[in-house]
Amino acid sequence: MIDVGLIGFGLAGRAFHAQVIRAVPGLRLAAILQRSGNEAAEKYPDVRVVRTLAELLAIPEIRLVVVATPNVTHAPIARACLEAGRDVVADKPFATTLKEAEELVALAEKCGRLITVYQNRRYDGDFQAIRQLVAEGALGRIVRFETNYDRFRPGLKTGAWRERNGPGAGILFDLAPHLIDHALVLFGVPEAVTADVRRERAAAVVDDAFDVMLHYPDGMRAVLRSTMLAAAQRPRFVLQGTQGAFFKQTFDPTEINLRNGIVPEKGAWGAEPPEDWGVLTTVDGNGAIVRRCVPSATCDYRDYYANVRDAILGKAELAVKPAYALQVMRVLEMAQESSREGRTIRW
Repeated sequence: MIDVGLIGFGLAGRAFHAQVIRAVPGLRLAAILQRSGNEAAEKYPDVRVVRTLAELLAIPEIRLVVVATPNVTHAPIARACLEAGRDVVADKPFATTLKEAEELVALAEKCGRLITVYQNRRYDGDFQAIRQLVAEGALGRIVRFETNYDRFRPGLKTGAWRERNGPGAGILFDLAPHLIDHALVLFGVPEAVTADVRRERAAAVVDDAFDVMLHYPDGMRAVLRSTMLAAAQRPRFVLQGTQGAFFKQTFDPTEINLRNGIVPEKGAWGAEPPEDWGVLTTVDGNGAIVRRCVPSATCDYRDYYANVRDAILGKAELAVKPAYALQVMRVLEMAQESSREGRTIRW
């Protein structure tokens, strides 16, 4: 049994970490660091609640620490945990700069500890179905991949640190790590990045929209987009290839379920009704259009933590390796540079 300490009990800690950790055999949520308030104690009366990092690290049984705090604190907290001899899962983004992230990876190697980043959305069932389609070559050579993460929030969210000016704030660092992860998992590192990172809402002080294009060989492009002003959301995924196309309109339901505390007793957490499945369009030998629905895969965020568990125990390779996490950070910084300078940045 691996005892886990969770730092932070806001939305990320409450919805995307605590519930998942509790559902994975071999992991025990042993302590939660919540600096103020009693939500953690009320939700998990059997879990020790502490108020400071020192208190958490003073619990000798804790082997893995999960950092689910505001972005600007990821690096300093992860550093303290590594130095205290703990393995670390950092919520995305890894840090607020590539340099910070590189320093954490070097420190983890020096301390002989595991460090990784919580790329939970690669375990969405619809994305896993896309991975299978690409691996099978069902669409032929892929020429375009689009992934959109849209919201409709015309006004600023009161008190939200992500909407206040500072390192790691803004939608690029909030949502782009998910979309970058999708592209890198499917196609590897790009040759270049072109980005437009901007503010669309009049009152915004940090970026609230972006378009990021990753350039790959043979004219292939991955287009990653997000906005806070999408009253009508764009398709979640679009793939176009030489032999077909795949289109999915809706989001995997896991996030909204977890936000509402809905955890199925059995089966995949992201199970979708057939009307929400993606559609694969191909052409048969007679030139006729053929369409079929593609069900989402039976996987969910528990698979992420099961992999971390097995990696700590030496039973599996880490899925989100530190070197890979650095690639995501590099794309984030390239996107910032591209948008700032108005040009394409080579890898």
